[in-house]
Amino acid sequence: MGRVAVVTGGSRGIGRAISVALKDAGYTVAATYAGNDEAANTFKDETGIPVYKFDVGDFDATQAAIGQIKSDVGAIEVLVNNAGITRDVPLHKMSKEQWDAVINTNLSSLFNLSRNVIDDMRAAGWGRIINISSVNGQKGQFGQTNYSASKAGDIGFTKALALETASKGITVNAITPGYIGTEMVLAVPKEVLDSKILPLVPVGRLGEPEEIARCVVFLASDDAGFITGSTISANGGLYMA
Repeated sequence: MGRVAVVTGGSRGIGRAISVALKDAGYTVAATYAGNDEAANTFKDETGIPVYKFDVGDFDATQAAIGQIKSDVGAIEVLVNNAGITRDVPLHKMSKEQWDAVINTNLSSLFNLSRNVIDDMRAAGWGRIINISSVNGQKGQFGQTNYSASKAGDIGFTKALALETASKGITVNAITPGYIGTEMVLAVPKEVLDSKILPLVPVGRLGEPEEIARCVVFLASDDAGFITGSTISANGGLYMA
């Protein structure tokens, strides 16, 4: 059995590609999800990867779920914080609930998950934490003060935790995807994609979820042991930081 990896939001979109790529690379993978039972069960049946349903924004629920995963498959050696949501609206129309939902799922979840795996990683002298941020956490985006703040926070979290854990054999890195061909992005009308989005991307196309997954597989490997506190921009040249 390979090293144990947990992928939050791991049954759909980018998370699904990450889960499958890690499994194909020899990891024992557990995927988490929040609410879409049908999609999660289909994913489980198709991939053989176990799924765990809980709210990553809830510390107690996360603690219980991590305990169950450890009981089922072993101590977690690779954590991919991928779960994320959007509640897009300009700030002057944004509700407190819309702000809190995005911050809790996209940023507080990094604390909730990492805090519940870090002790085992420190004891083992080895670990990988990979945080999926966003290009909009680097450049900002209209109607996304909540989302951009959460994703920028992911990058700050990554850098600080990397400093804390480097001497313990644990690396912490972030990936900032641009526009990726997921269900959410492909739901945008084609004329909007063609006229408003793709012209902003120098490579002239959407990214593929598998391209983000390959970045994760590399960062999770022993080959990436000298890389920590870094941000990999996988956005087709949309924003160059």
